[in-house]
Amino acid sequence: MLILVIVTCAGSGTNDGSLIAHGKRLTGEKLYSCSECEEHFSSQNSLCSHMNIHTGKYKCTECGKCCVSGYELAGHKRGHSGQKPFAYTGSCSDDGSLTAYRKSHTGEQLYSCSECEKCFSSQSSLRNHMNIHTGKYKCTECGKCCVSNYDLAAHRRSHSEQKPLNPFECTVCSKRFATSGILAVHSRVHSGDMSYKCYVCNKGFSGTTALNRHIRVHTGDKPYKCQMCDRAFRLYGQQKRHMRVHTGDKPYRCKKCDKAFGQSGQLNNHMRVHTGDKPYNCSLCNKIFRQSSHLRLHEREVHNSGRPYQCLLCEKTFTSNDKLKQHIRIHTGAKPYSCKHCSECFMWSGQLKRHLLVSHNEGTWLTCNICQKKFIKSDNFKRHVYLHEAVKKPYVCGECPKRFCAVAELKRHLSVHLDDIYDSDQNFLCHIPL
Repeated sequence: MLILVIVTCAGSGTNDGSLIAHGKRLTGEKLYSCSECEEHFSSQNSLCSHMNIHTGKYKCTECGKCCVSGYELAGHKRGHSGQKPFAYTGSCSDDGSLTAYRKSHTGEQLYSCSECEKCFSSQSSLRNHMNIHTGKYKCTECGKCCVSNYDLAAHRRSHSEQKPLNPFECTVCSKRFATSGILAVHSRVHSGDMSYKCYVCNKGFSGTTALNRHIRVHTGDKPYKCQMCDRAFRLYGQQKRHMRVHTGDKPYRCKKCDKAFGQSGQLNNHMRVHTGDKPYNCSLCNKIFRQSSHLRLHEREVHNSGRPYQCLLCEKTFTSNDKLKQHIRIHTGAKPYSCKHCSECFMWSGQLKRHLLVSHNEGTWLTCNICQKKFIKSDNFKRHVYLHEAVKKPYVCGECPKRFCAVAELKRHLSVHLDDIYDSDQNFLCHIPL
């Protein structure tokens, strides 16, 4: 019998096929591919175990998650029941292993990525994450890098015309998802299953991802750092939105007026300008608003005269924390808004917007169709238009026919009539011709 010997590892095979298979295992080449999600495996046994996910052989009756094996399903079910049958009775061989064991209880994440400083609780999670930086599973259409081939296959559906973007639909609310796993986690919202408990405050969550995000509230951990201004964030999405402040990127565009926004929530608020929807109602005066922040500001400034936010440098007070933060820039000289085309930086977003329009011709001017004067802010544009057309002065005095562009002008005018009512000896009459 001919024995074929591999020089590099001293392995042997009885025939060409076994030797080739052995050589490919050494090189890491994966011979077996899944026909459902295109993930590849180094052995047929691994592929057969993986197929159990697609066939639903080991499916959780609580949340619908499909597992690779009965052993994995049993461990998963303990997450719903809260059962912990395994008690640690051994000892650690050295201080290092004891420290690692203790950190497994505290939730401390031991393994950090050298590329983005993101931390993980296990080395396998870190290895999967590194696939994003190495580009192992990279989309050929848009260049997006995924953690696994399964995620890449789900992402590719967004480019395919034959398959829907999110093929997995929730039977309760009809919301759609890219993978069955995400749908299973979402289903717990409807079932009320919050079996993942925070060890600090005992708050429940539908999955480990949400729980890990929440734990950062207690630990103060902010692993996502901005490389331009040293700000740090608990969530990757927060850092991603913050970076648009520096880059000026506005990916969310209105289909009706072509105005662009940095966040999807800003676009949703803007769409109410076109629809006229004002869902937020003041319980004291029944005034309605398009945004909840406008309602809160109205309640503070109109129904509550308090100004709880005070500057520690000059003791000036403000009605909102945002206004206080803007004011502090006057003392610090901070210029957080930078132009993506040149090195110019600005203290206010309006200054950056004007710079982009004037210097780089980026953005849209608001132009008066009567005198062709151009504006950046919609409020200034509206006030200007009112000056041309008296009919667009919506604030009418109840005592005389005079009309005003702004409510502040009407209030100043009304004091003339109030003085005349309460003090008949003083004739403070409005002498402005109508």
